[in-house]
Amino acid sequence: MKPVDNTEEAEWCAELFASLTPSTEFRVPRPVRADDSTHVVAGWAAFEFVDGQEGPAGEWAMLIAASRAFHRALRHLPRPDLLDRRQHPWAVADRIAWDEIGAVAVAHTDGLLAALQDLQRPVDAPSQLVHGDLTGNVLLQRGQPPAVIDFSPYWRPAGYAEAIVVADGLLYHHAEPELIDSVLPGRDGLQMLVRALIFRLATSALFEGPGGTLPQEELARFARVTRLVEERIHPDHHLGT
Repeated sequence: MKPVDNTEEAEWCAELFASLTPSTEFRVPRPVRADDSTHVVAGWAAFEFVDGQEGPAGEWAMLIAASRAFHRALRHLPRPDLLDRRQHPWAVADRIAWDEIGAVAVAHTDGLLAALQDLQRPVDAPSQLVHGDLTGNVLLQRGQPPAVIDFSPYWRPAGYAEAIVVADGLLYHHAEPELIDSVLPGRDGLQMLVRALIFRLATSALFEGPGGTLPQEELARFARVTRLVEERIHPDHHLGT
């Protein structure tokens, strides 16, 4: 059972999961319809139970493989109009990350948001439906393909979804910096990571609200990972350090 804030999005996500062709590379929980054929009743949606444990640490290769298989299955799908109507903090932060909206009042980020935005450069990669919150939403079960749950839809390059996983790993799951190089090599990969970090930082700042300041522990996490990205984007600046 899952509480629903946006009925339109929840109904759309349920229909999508119901329509996906079974795969040997990933699983999804199938939605359960109500008697009137809808998927949302009194603010709740129901899905079949799938075996598996959340726990990305140490399982990054499996998680990324599941992401790539899942996104291959979504490549043919059109962009849903509902994405334009969403105004929750995650949707707003995503637009900030992709420079689609101007200044938004957020909590102070000790200059880190501006520093990340200064690192942005254009990218030339096709957009498609992506899951923008895979890190804690891939369940692993021995002998079965990974299960992808709780779809958070965005219309971005598939590499952005992987970059959010890498950002989450570096920020919150003690992943080694080598995860950047193995999952997001090259200029475009780093640019996806810059946008993923802006997305996560802007989301936290939006929830904190104007006039607030993010906790020092959170700012320290983002400062550390921002330095890792800067070192790779501008390696000459760090020679001898």
